[in-house]
Amino acid sequence: MAVKISPLTPAIGAIIEGISLSDPLPDAQLKAIREALLEHQVIFFTSQAITPRQQHAFAKRFGDLHIHPIYANLGPELEEVMVLDSDGDHPPDNDIWHTDVSFIKTPPLGTILATKELPPSGGDTLWSSGIAAFEALSKPMQAFLLELKAEHNFLKSFSKPRYHYEVKSDPKAMWEEAVRKNPPVVHPVVRTHPETQRKALFVNKGHTTRIVNLSKAESDAVLEFLFAHAARPEFTMRWRWQVGDVGFWDNRVTQHYGVADYLPHRRLMHRVTILGDKPY
Repeated sequence: MAVKISPLTPAIGAIIEGISLSDPLPDAQLKAIREALLEHQVIFFTSQAITPRQQHAFAKRFGDLHIHPIYANLGPELEEVMVLDSDGDHPPDNDIWHTDVSFIKTPPLGTILATKELPPSGGDTLWSSGIAAFEALSKPMQAFLLELKAEHNFLKSFSKPRYHYEVKSDPKAMWEEAVRKNPPVVHPVVRTHPETQRKALFVNKGHTTRIVNLSKAESDAVLEFLFAHAARPEFTMRWRWQVGDVGFWDNRVTQHYGVADYLPHRRLMHRVTILGDKPY
């Protein structure tokens, strides 16, 4: 079957058909995936019978993998495969616009999410294109933002000891170690994509705390505007998951929001995150 790519919106998103992620990918298919990711920023594969080990192997084709300091994983051999398991007793914490792990010096290149169990309805995920959001701004605003840098802080989303309920170790010790290893970092408010050279907003409500060039009042006002601007419908798309779906997004130029409308039902996903480079 030939590879077919179908865009979902003008700004962001596409479905890829004709590829089985459970099989070793030939170079031509890997190239098609890379090109689709760069063009559409988030891509989806449906009806994939992919195991955690196959998901891990697929992600490794794109770079080194990140081990999250807080969330549960399938270790020790698959500790890079995160478990996102939510229900009424264990509510999710991803129902906020965020860019994955932007609180490290080299934020992820991308994230691959595989669907394992879904509620009867709900549990969709939304994505926003930082490229489309930046390009829609006026030229004076673009020029202003290009001069700014912002702090991203682990503690904004992980402000107290907590961890996935399946982790058996001490949550306080785990959290203290994560805080120690993840001090605040500073990134440009607008980053340049290292492959396409396109510019994108790179602040998010989940991890960005302040713009370091501005006073607190100025920073709060600019960030509140940018957070709201990035969530405008014309820059976004919404995906209704089915079991067997795999999503792959370019974390360098997108934000996403997991809708927490399905409780008390269960939603189970496996996530693998690919390390990136220092934003500029």
